[in-house]
Amino acid sequence: MSAMFLIQFAIVLLCILMGARAGGIGLGVFGGLGLAILSFGFGLKPAGLPIDVMFMIMAVVSAAAAMQAAGGLDYMIKIATNILRRNPKYITFMAPAVTWLFTFLAGTGHVAYSVLPVIAEVARHNGVRPERPLSMAVIASQFAIVASPIAAAVVAVVAYLEPQGITLANVLSVTIPATLLGIFLACVFVNKIGVELKDDPEYQRRLQDPEYVKANHADVNMDEIQLKPTAKLSVGLFLLGALLVVVMGALPELRPSFDGKPMGMAHTIEIVMLTIGALIIFTCKPDGTEITRGSVFHAGMRAVIAIFGIAWLGDTLMQAHMDEVKGMVSGLVETAPWAFALALFILSILVNSQGATVATLFPLGIALGIPAPILIGVFVAVNGYFFIPNYGPIIASIDFDTTGTTRIGKFIFNHSFMLPGLLSMAFSLGFGLLFANMFL
Repeated sequence: MSAMFLIQFAIVLLCILMGARAGGIGLGVFGGLGLAILSFGFGLKPAGLPIDVMFMIMAVVSAAAAMQAAGGLDYMIKIATNILRRNPKYITFMAPAVTWLFTFLAGTGHVAYSVLPVIAEVARHNGVRPERPLSMAVIASQFAIVASPIAAAVVAVVAYLEPQGITLANVLSVTIPATLLGIFLACVFVNKIGVELKDDPEYQRRLQDPEYVKANHADVNMDEIQLKPTAKLSVGLFLLGALLVVVMGALPELRPSFDGKPMGMAHTIEIVMLTIGALIIFTCKPDGTEITRGSVFHAGMRAVIAIFGIAWLGDTLMQAHMDEVKGMVSGLVETAPWAFALALFILSILVNSQGATVATLFPLGIALGIPAPILIGVFVAVNGYFFIPNYGPIIASIDFDTTGTTRIGKFIFNHSFMLPGLLSMAFSLGFGLLFANMFL
């Protein structure tokens, strides 16, 4: 790997660190600073903007903020509170189950955006450290890609291995149980990480700020909340939007076709959620000012700005060195075929795409004669997104957690998603190889 790449990579990491320490919109603006250094200083061509990711978050946040202003978020939190009072610790298991199912049906991990603010608020109101369910929910939304029958990465794997008699059912018979069991075991450990919310020093510091307490209802008893008359309707409409996204992801024929192809899921999510926001505003008539003053809207817009800067910065670096990155990882596999899982993991970190990782390395693995059961068993290793904290749902969940427990650490890599991701990866790989040996 060239010295120039290492220097530029260090600049990217430094900008992430400075942005995380600055807080607020810091990740976004320091990402812009890094981009200025790479483009003006090193002459790298800026990559394409992460437009669809930003627009999806904006669309979902618009609907969720309208629902919050109509009283829907209070209603959802109140219902969840009643359920969790019996066993509040289970939110760390329930949240990733929901996001895994959403991704499994929709074929994209970005559907998790719709439930992240709810997970954060439910956890906080029940005194559960939000870092635990949020981190596992994001990891589950990534890992479910390899278990989704409509995900591009899964379709690509089936296409490459079909000449060897491998079918979609063969792949899913390994990836579905492997990811479910791997994530469940990871939740057992993650449910114990960090101090309890009431003992977290950062949260206690924030509670000393009267403006924070006022804005986040930290001192409100959920039993005493008087729900707005429109609360139930707004929740119903919002859940309808989430259901439509999942169904349209699972059934592409329900989407309009253009040039012989169904509308992409990015545009589908954006259109559906903006429409839901309009329906909530039209039927529930929440206060327009209250929509933009709510915690969901503020957190969502911070997430958009953060992704704007950091994701753009990371993509610019990788696009400029794509040939070098692919060559390095390909060389690793050719030298040590047993390291195929590691190569998948490394490349997915660098290119931020399961599909691109499969397209780059699976033909090489097949050419090297790696058996199909091994290739399928380690398929889950394409989910290395969490390693560098510049992935959309990661940034969004950090902003949605108003307690400050979900964060990027002082050394960048000691962020809230590292341990949950590594545990999920290790367990899922183990189960993947086991089930591949049993079923294939």
